[in-house]
Amino acid sequence: MRNGIPNLSALQAFEASARLGSFSRAAEELSLTHSAVYRQVASLESRLGVQLFTRVRRRIVLTDHGAEYAGRIRHHLDQIEKDTFGLVSRTGMGRSIHIAVVPTLATTWLIPRLADFQREHGDITVSLSVRTLPFQFKDQPFDGALYHGDGLWPGTQGVLLFPERELVPVCAPELAARAADSGAGALSGMTHLHLASRPDAWRQWYGANNHLYGPQAAGGPRYELFTMVMAAVQAGLGVGLMPRFLAQPALDQGTLAMPVPQSLTVSQGYYFGYPQRSERSEALQLFESWLKSAASGVGGR
Repeated sequence: MRNGIPNLSALQAFEASARLGSFSRAAEELSLTHSAVYRQVASLESRLGVQLFTRVRRRIVLTDHGAEYAGRIRHHLDQIEKDTFGLVSRTGMGRSIHIAVVPTLATTWLIPRLADFQREHGDITVSLSVRTLPFQFKDQPFDGALYHGDGLWPGTQGVLLFPERELVPVCAPELAARAADSGAGALSGMTHLHLASRPDAWRQWYGANNHLYGPQAAGGPRYELFTMVMAAVQAGLGVGLMPRFLAQPALDQGTLAMPVPQSLTVSQGYYFGYPQRSERSEALQLFESWLKSAASGVGGR
């Protein structure tokens, strides 16, 4: 301890155990043994004189004091990470930015294009972390965020990269070939695949196209990510609603098909945002400029 500050390793072991709900999973994340994590947490509890966890059979459960402390420690560890990225970006070791991203856009659109950015700016390291919900930058170790929404988050500035425009029904070609007639009737025998974060999308599609949204359409499985919906569609598990810009390459290649031509017009888009009151680093400015260029024309169909 120095001036009442616990050992950083003990704090990391505690935060990981609290977040993951398991000493074993924390040990895997930190590349330590289960016993090492347990000793670190037990030592922290002993030094603080506060019980942070209760043990229920093989599970660990945060006490009220432990839950409050875990949240505070997580905030400070995130800030240390953010400060470290900031330091590296200002030194001769190279420049670095840390961007929060929605997972499907990252894997299907951003990452395949990052090599172009690296060729232009080889001294800038771009690190990516997944975030699916809005957050406040002061609480997270990010320089910017690439996300889906109705507009810029409060307290941020940035740009609309491209509108989503429409969701289209897609399925495997063999399922589309078996569609007996046009309109919503073509979907009546298909399992409807839903995105968990957009639970009303199919209901809105049916309403927009003046068709009855029945129990058969509502009762399909839910998936957390568009990449999961896409994989399920390609595996022939049913019909899904996908952003056209994500589905279009597979539609062009013939690996997916639209069983009906009707789409759902949407108003949301994909934004790049960053804190309103902070001074942007040159690396972040260059990344924003490159993003705008890469996004030009996307969603324009």
